[in-house]
Amino acid sequence: MQTSSLWVWGRLIALIIVGLGFLGFGIALLISAYQLTDPFVFVLTFFSSNFIILISAALLIGFLIRAVNLRKLEDE
Repeated sequence: MQTSSLWVWGRLIALIIVGLGFLGFGIALLISAYQLTDPFVFVLTFFSSNFIILISAALLIGFLIRAVNLRKLEDE
């Protein structure tokens, strides 16, 4: 493995970890939304948590696809 390849893999793994962190934050926010008593705050928290989950899951899938493609290129 070359130095540039290590840099790419390190950056990709860091992005995957950040994506997992935001996904976990979105799930925790969704769980905490169900403990709210004010309906207006519940709706805002519910939709914002779903938005965070949606974006972080889409980015996470993209990072994982990029990692799989990079692994295939290195095997060739």
